[in-house]
Amino acid sequence: MEPTLQVESLRTYFYTEAGVVKAVDDVGFSVRPSTIHALVGESGSGKTVTAQSILRIVPKPGRIVGGRIVFEGRNLLDLGERQMRMVRGRRISLIQQDPTATLDPMFTIQDQLVEAIMVTTELDREQAKKKARKLLEDVKIPGPENVLKSYPHQLSGGMRQRVAIARALAGNPKVLIADEPTTALDVTIQAQILELMRSLRDEYGLSIILITHDLGIVAQVADEVTVMYAGKVCESGSVDDIFHSPLHPYTQALLLSVPRVDKRVRLRAIPGNIPDLVQPPQGCRFHPRCPYAVERCSQEEPGLEKVGSQADHTLPSRSVYCHRFREIKLEVV
Repeated sequence: MEPTLQVESLRTYFYTEAGVVKAVDDVGFSVRPSTIHALVGESGSGKTVTAQSILRIVPKPGRIVGGRIVFEGRNLLDLGERQMRMVRGRRISLIQQDPTATLDPMFTIQDQLVEAIMVTTELDREQAKKKARKLLEDVKIPGPENVLKSYPHQLSGGMRQRVAIARALAGNPKVLIADEPTTALDVTIQAQILELMRSLRDEYGLSIILITHDLGIVAQVADEVTVMYAGKVCESGSVDDIFHSPLHPYTQALLLSVPRVDKRVRLRAIPGNIPDLVQPPQGCRFHPRCPYAVERCSQEEPGLEKVGSQADHTLPSRSVYCHRFREIKLEVV
């Protein structure tokens, strides 16, 4: 099956007075149709910049300097700005972390949804009003007529996030990018939003790129995972493969740092910090923090290795960037 979106050797750098920050450096992964694909890693790993690169909204002084982003048979990096406007919001939409920052406090929810619908579709205002109500129903908002008349400040955080999701669906996109969509929400509302994303994936046939640092969220909703560290991909695979048989030491370290509810296990912190991306370590970027590192790890950058899925042989092969993944046995207690 052809992937919905394919990122290949993507490089996005920020040109600052301190030097060139290699925020995304040779990143690649595939998003399959009607799946939730999680991008996971610590803060500063390059997840959000990767999403911005896909939509070509990287803020200055950032610049995409190489790679390919293939969507619907076209490399998005080859498109002019006018052509990209036909992709953003229509074919690929973004849900940002804080809906308060993206909803205009001066306009009602109906005004904002109708505007988004009219910009991204051929519907007139009356048709757009009907679709706005339908979108609120689709995101499970009770009493949509009252919400349409409301202003953002009159809604709860969870309700505002549902409105933001509805607006992202206005143009009938094929890919939805959700950047930490539940960070500002309490646990109960978070679970509801995650369940909503699963149902929208099935109802709309969406491919969703979920950006998060929370492995609990990944385990709950994701189908596939790409683990990132310091602007690089560590490994990609199905959620079962990643959680039950990680191949990269960084993935193991992330899993061992998460509290367990099913057993008493001593949490293991990952020593050290993410490196300076102006002067990243030579070789594997994780080697200064890796308990399995050998001399080769500090001198030679690991290349891409493909491995068959252990969880499901019908799935695409896993990807891993590690010199020693065949030698070391990584276990998650």
